[in-house]
Amino acid sequence: MAAYCVGLTGGIASGKTAVGRAFEALGIAVADADLAAREAVAAGSAGLAEVVAAFGPDILATDGSLDRAAMRQRVFGDDSARKRLEAIVHPRVRETLMRQCAQAPGAYAIAAIPLLTEVGGRIAYPWLQRFLVVDAPVETQRARLIQRDGIDAALADKMIAAQATREQRLAIADDVIVNNGSLDDLQRHVAALDARYRAFAGAA
Repeated sequence: MAAYCVGLTGGIASGKTAVGRAFEALGIAVADADLAAREAVAAGSAGLAEVVAAFGPDILATDGSLDRAAMRQRVFGDDSARKRLEAIVHPRVRETLMRQCAQAPGAYAIAAIPLLTEVGGRIAYPWLQRFLVVDAPVETQRARLIQRDGIDAALADKMIAAQATREQRLAIADDVIVNNGSLDDLQRHVAALDARYRAFAGAA
């Protein structure tokens, strides 16, 4: 049971996934908010039933699962619809992450939450003892997005602008990894933080 939990976040294409994998390679359990969000509205779940009650059956695919493209269409640019959806999904995500971190073996656990800043930071996740932000310059994020997703610069900029700013994320950080170097650099940063977190967990 991990009594010490670290929240991992960062902007789109900042390298959060690579950082999470590096911690996993060191034997640390990483609970993933994106996976928890999918589980929250999985076919046949109470969460999906609540989404259908709120938005109607046309957000379902023919197999009874959530039609994510249709759902995105419904909430894109509609703040009240997005908030309604978040009110259904986010509490379930928080509960799943807290359970997974509490049950994780090892000295500490990590909760990877891409929108940690946007959903309220410490207010939403008071059980996380420390926040680690993976940071990258906006130009680096843009270049990675264009390469990774095969999109143009205008769409990349829109995706970056839809999230919290670098400044907002850094304001909640206890630790920061600036990910603008090589994978070896990243792994060295993670190894140093792993040693620090093991010490914190031992003293907790």
